[in-house]
Amino acid sequence: MADNNQTPAEAKGFIRRFLDAPPDTVGKTIFVAVAVCLVASIVVSAAAVALRPMQAVNALKDKQINILQVAGIYDPAQDVVEAFAAFEPQILELETGVFTDQFDPASFDDRDAADDPATSVALADDPAGIGRQGKFVTVYLLRDEVGAIDKVILPIHGYGLWSTLYGFIALEENGNDIFGLQFYEHAETPGLGAEVDNPRWKALWNGKKLADENGKLQISVTKTVPAAGPEHHIDALAGATLTTAGVHNLVNFWMGEAGYARFLENLKAGNI
Repeated sequence: MADNNQTPAEAKGFIRRFLDAPPDTVGKTIFVAVAVCLVASIVVSAAAVALRPMQAVNALKDKQINILQVAGIYDPAQDVVEAFAAFEPQILELETGVFTDQFDPASFDDRDAADDPATSVALADDPAGIGRQGKFVTVYLLRDEVGAIDKVILPIHGYGLWSTLYGFIALEENGNDIFGLQFYEHAETPGLGAEVDNPRWKALWNGKKLADENGKLQISVTKTVPAAGPEHHIDALAGATLTTAGVHNLVNFWMGEAGYARFLENLKAGNI
C-alpha cells in the first residue's frame, strides 16, 4: 500500500521514474554511455576469441613467407604451405650445436621455450637485450637435388630502439657466407628504424661473411667500414642509430659463442 505522504512521482518506483525522465538527463546519459561501452566490449572480446585461430594461422603463414623470402625461393604464385615443404625443420640444442629429438619441430614454440625456466637461461651478459635465451631453437635446412645442405635458416631476435626485432638470417652451406637477413616482426620507427624492411638495405647482406679466414667473428652493421674489410660490413640505417646498434648487437650475439657458434662449427666440419 502506497504511503499517503509520497508524491505521484515517488510512488512510481525507481525504474518507472528513470524511464519517464527526459532523455537528456545526467542519469540517462551515463546509462546509455555505459551500456554502449559494455555491448561494444562484449562484441570486440567475442570477435577476438573467434578470430584467434585465424590470426594464429595467418601469423604462421607470414612467418613461413619470410623464411621463403630470406632463402630466396618465395614465389607469390605458389602455395605457401607447398613451397614451405621444401624446408627441413630441426630443433637445435645451442649448447652442443647438434639437433635433438626431445621435441617435435611441428609443435615446438621457440618463444614459449625462451620464457620457460626449464628450457631457457637468464642472461647476465645480454648485448641483444632479450633477457632470457632458449636452450633450444628451430632451424630450417634447405637441401639441393642430391640431398646436400644448400642453405640454413636461423632465427634471430634482439632489441632495437622501441621493440624486439624477430627475424631470420640465411647462411650458405659453408656456415659463413650470408645469403640474406629478414625481420618479420618489430615496432621500429617508420621511415627510420623500420627501414630494416627496405629491400635495398636487406640486399646489402647478400654475400657478406660472418668471420674472417681465422674464424674470428667480424660482421658489423656500422657507419664506417671496419678494419676487417667491406666483406664483413653492412651500412648503418640512416637516422636510426639505436636500431642499427640493435641489429649489430643481435647478429653478433646469435652468430657468436652464446648463439650458433658450435652449430656453425659442426656445419663447416660436415657434421650436420
